[in-house]
Amino acid sequence: MAEFRQIIKTVIANTETVVLGKTSVIKTALSAILAGGHVLLEDVPGVAKTMLVRALAVSTGCSFTRIQCTPDLLPSDVTGVSVYNQKSQEFEFRPGPIFAQMVVADEINRATPRTQSSLLEAMAEGQVSADGKTYHLKLPFIVFATQNPVEHEGTFPLPEAQLDRFMMRLSVGYPSIVAEAEMLELLRVSHPIDALKPVSDAETVLKMQTSVREIFVHEKVRDYILRLVNRTRDSVQLSLGASPRASIALFRAAQAYAAVQGRGYVLPDDIKALAHPVLEHRVILNPEARLRRATSQGVLRDILTEVAVPAGSTSWKVG
Repeated sequence: MAEFRQIIKTVIANTETVVLGKTSVIKTALSAILAGGHVLLEDVPGVAKTMLVRALAVSTGCSFTRIQCTPDLLPSDVTGVSVYNQKSQEFEFRPGPIFAQMVVADEINRATPRTQSSLLEAMAEGQVSADGKTYHLKLPFIVFATQNPVEHEGTFPLPEAQLDRFMMRLSVGYPSIVAEAEMLELLRVSHPIDALKPVSDAETVLKMQTSVREIFVHEKVRDYILRLVNRTRDSVQLSLGASPRASIALFRAAQAYAAVQGRGYVLPDDIKALAHPVLEHRVILNPEARLRRATSQGVLRDILTEVAVPAGSTSWKVG
């Protein structure tokens, strides 16, 4: 665990040289990577969404690609295409940008539903099917999709099935004035991403993904996860509650989050910290709640208040 903590600290510190003043967001995104989950980054333009992923990819020694989603983007532009080789007189498969370990699907809601769905198999199965053949993607494989919540013209909202594939939905947010002043000074000559060096490698990330599965989760903490998820299904304000995939995502994300915090066990506070990123994009308000201008964020906040937290006297380190 000591070696694990040191690697995590180094990766976070390295990423912070590029993305300033966003330690909490970096830790949460890193938790998703270690849990093997995909992330939807929803925020206004220019707040370093893509730069965050690129910095994490460089820091962890993972390959990185960026797909700029547009309405004319085809599924084959994402997955790859077969090209006829005149010398061998055979078709050869040319892998698309999805064949990287960390992939940014920039402005994913600008792509058509057909192209959006081309990401589904890769995100769910870690493979791509083309021309009757299956190609396995190199692990670790994480998709970070970005979208602008403000601009809606010319966009195709992600369907619920696609949203449910994302372990978390995160918002980077504006930097503080101090962090922004430091950023202006750093960018005066060149961008810090250009000088960023790896501090880990993909093989280490894979080992860390395996080790976080051993993080201890007390049965009362597990019960707390189940009660929160089931409460979303019973809410009179929601027409769609969180799926069983949400329970699994919250469980695994909590294990990784605890490891990032330097613990070998999960606390109820970890569940509370991750409830919004993991559950908020998975629930749908009913028409009456929307008329009252309720939000999924507000509903989840109420649920977290209503559902009793396990007693703090329990030792979360042991069963």
